[in-house]
Amino acid sequence: MMTSLKLLSVEASDRGSQRCRLGPGLMSALELSVGSPVVVSLPGGSCLCTAWPRSDLAEGFVQVDMKCCSPHLIKHPPSRLTLDLEQVTPLPCPNLKGLKISVVVQNVQYKRNTSPRFVHEFVKDMLKGALVHKNHVINLEDFDTDIRYVVIENVYPDSNTAGLVTSKTSVEIAEIQTVRHFNNHLQGQVTVPLGGLEEVSASLREILQLPLLYPSTLGSLGVSCPRGVLLVGPPGVGKTQLVRKVVGQVGASLVVVRGPEVVRSRPGESEEMLRDVFVQARAAADEGPCILFLDELDSLCPRRTGSSAPENRLVAQLLTLMDGVDQSDRFLIIGATNRPDSLDAALRRPGRFDREVIIGPPTLGQRTAILSVVCEKMPLCPSVDMTEVARKTAGYVGSDLSALCREAAMHAMRENAKSSGQQTVGQKHFLEAMKLVRPSCLRSSLGNTDLAPVAWEHIGGLEDIKLKLRQSIEWPMMYPEAFSRLGLCRPRGVLLYGPPGCAKTTLVRAAASSSNCTFLSVSGADLYSPYVGDSEKALSQLFRQARACAPCILFLDEIDTVMGSRCSGRAPNSVQTRLLSVLLNEMDGVGLKTVERKGTQKILQVEGAEDDNTPEQTDKQEVCNKDVMVVAATNRPDCLDSALLRPGRLDHILYVPPPDQQAALLALQENMEASSIKHRHFLQSLQKTRPSLTAQQIQTYQITAH
Repeated sequence: MMTSLKLLSVEASDRGSQRCRLGPGLMSALELSVGSPVVVSLPGGSCLCTAWPRSDLAEGFVQVDMKCCSPHLIKHPPSRLTLDLEQVTPLPCPNLKGLKISVVVQNVQYKRNTSPRFVHEFVKDMLKGALVHKNHVINLEDFDTDIRYVVIENVYPDSNTAGLVTSKTSVEIAEIQTVRHFNNHLQGQVTVPLGGLEEVSASLREILQLPLLYPSTLGSLGVSCPRGVLLVGPPGVGKTQLVRKVVGQVGASLVVVRGPEVVRSRPGESEEMLRDVFVQARAAADEGPCILFLDELDSLCPRRTGSSAPENRLVAQLLTLMDGVDQSDRFLIIGATNRPDSLDAALRRPGRFDREVIIGPPTLGQRTAILSVVCEKMPLCPSVDMTEVARKTAGYVGSDLSALCREAAMHAMRENAKSSGQQTVGQKHFLEAMKLVRPSCLRSSLGNTDLAPVAWEHIGGLEDIKLKLRQSIEWPMMYPEAFSRLGLCRPRGVLLYGPPGCAKTTLVRAAASSSNCTFLSVSGADLYSPYVGDSEKALSQLFRQARACAPCILFLDEIDTVMGSRCSGRAPNSVQTRLLSVLLNEMDGVGLKTVERKGTQKILQVEGAEDDNTPEQTDKQEVCNKDVMVVAATNRPDCLDSALLRPGRLDHILYVPPPDQQAALLALQENMEASSIKHRHFLQSLQKTRPSLTAQQIQTYQITAH
């Protein structure tokens, strides 16, 4: 009994005939007569054709003419396939009363110079006697005509999905488009899914649809169409892929220009290249809605300086071209950059880039969605917890998460190559990959530190200090819903002070390890620079990186050497005073910029979408450096400025005492249980080792603590 069919290429004599060649035995089994309509299901779509017996009467083969098929099969015809018998099914096709179609012509010149009435009569004559299917395309490439395709938008009566076109069938042409626009639209339909960007994608699509598809609506209101949209976001967040996806969804063609591609060495060449780009966009807009995408815009139009640099002329040329875009041009400009402050200010005004869409680093929920999309086709173990992986990947953008999943798969391949078991990716592979793939925003970070995991159990004694640190640092980051439910305010900063060598830095590392957050550590040597203003700029950049990788612990070690008290007789314009001013402003949220917003919440509020939080609540949360904890350590608390120690900045001030005899005995007990070192060895070592702290020093810190 035959159970499958081998798909062969169609014969030359059958091209454009809409015939499906089958064996007579299969036609008899399916109760098909010559000319009966059948639907052949194929990867990527289906094809509607009429059943005809093969000339050699051979069974087990099928030949299909793709005259009426799904749009995807036009550019990707199947080959070398084996079909199941269930993929060939009969379909009733009654006579149709009416059709609604779109006509695809060869070029824009034919569209302009040919009357719509002639196109209507010609297409109606070509469709007479053809079987058509809703949302299928009639391919006319085998005929010598400038009309290439006919897209079946709808069939009447509505109860049918397919039917036969007769001389009495009325034909309505909804649109005449060019092959180029049709191909761009097909390419836009096949897009890679983007996890976590659904909201901002809907927002951008709404911005583009009205001026591109309904320009007359805005004209009736007496307002002009927006001309440009600026996408702002860190590298790897998905700006370019988002543009390609949205352009395909709105049915527009895309002209992509990257900044370095336009810049030339000779005077005037760059401006000429830019003018040619706009001519190309206008030509594409004549065939349908078009988007001109200027990627890496900051390299094309940097901020102008006082000198007559070539970049100044290029910026002036772009401004002139954008001002020359008319409402009848039917194309919009989208710019993308990760350095919005480097752009010339004249670009960021209404009439040029009217709207700015900010794509921040993904939130926890967005990271979970991105991981689900990237790992959709990966063989994952049931034990893999994507939410837990997303929680441990704070600061990772889309490209980082893609690299993480690839590295986890490589770990699984190397491990499974040694055994003959099934290749699956488990939770341990993701944890191993995190050691190699770090957030891209931290690769050139000032305070990037390789954090060796430290457990609370590795620190002997200090139980009271460890509990207070967990309450101040770990609990607010790991259980934010509990703090919100009880109305508790999380501290903005913690100061640890005490004698040298009392494990202040180790305690902070343990807190960072247990809370699974990003850890940035900086000292005075990292901040100070011989150039005026560089130190303050570096501190501001450090806070921006901490906010981008939140939740984050920003550790300022030896803070007394970085910024001291303003009452200690220092000059009012000293480096330490200026650094203190920057730190106070950053902790109060003054340094937060709009482009640092995380996720898409700000965009939705700008676009008028509903949100549970009021704008005032959102601004308050973000201005307070939400999810960034500043932890400072010093052994000279008397040298710090009083403004830094007030509530709202370094809220919790914790004294880390030297270990007492109880803590020393506990540490000795743990060490002796874990090794073969004897007690007498420690007694001998204590006789030779002098303590780092004197009794007078300890008393001084105890007096300060009280």
